[in-house]
Amino acid sequence: MNADAKSAIDSPTPRRPVVLFDGGCPMCSREITHYRRLDGAEAMDWVDITTADSLQALYGVSPDAAMARFHVRDPRGRWQTGASGFVELWSHLAAYRWLAAGMRSLRLTGILDFAYTRFARWRLRRRCDETSCVTDSTAARTDTNRP
Repeated sequence: MNADAKSAIDSPTPRRPVVLFDGGCPMCSREITHYRRLDGAEAMDWVDITTADSLQALYGVSPDAAMARFHVRDPRGRWQTGASGFVELWSHLAAYRWLAAGMRSLRLTGILDFAYTRFARWRLRRRCDETSCVTDSTAARTDTNRP
């Protein structure tokens, strides 16, 4: 982890939440478009990982990690991934705060993450099988498999 990413994590100053999303995934894009229309979304930064330069340098998250799991940086600078990322996102959107509060109070985030992890693996396999998901390491693997 680089120094900027570490200082962002250790920062006691509240900051804008950051949402990393796969803009090349039609389902993901529709969902993010929905969230961005809601009250509270204007206070968040939305980063399409398929077009973001220097994802690792700016946010301390590798392109592969960002492609594999949903990431949301909370106001304390800590990354929440998978279902925890969704719960964090929902907690900033007026229409979904009740859902985030319920997930947390009933301690359902772990169960949701169990299902999300399986879905994320399927999505990544499907997305990358279509050769439209190319990150630095997937491009390197693809190049080494060519004759």
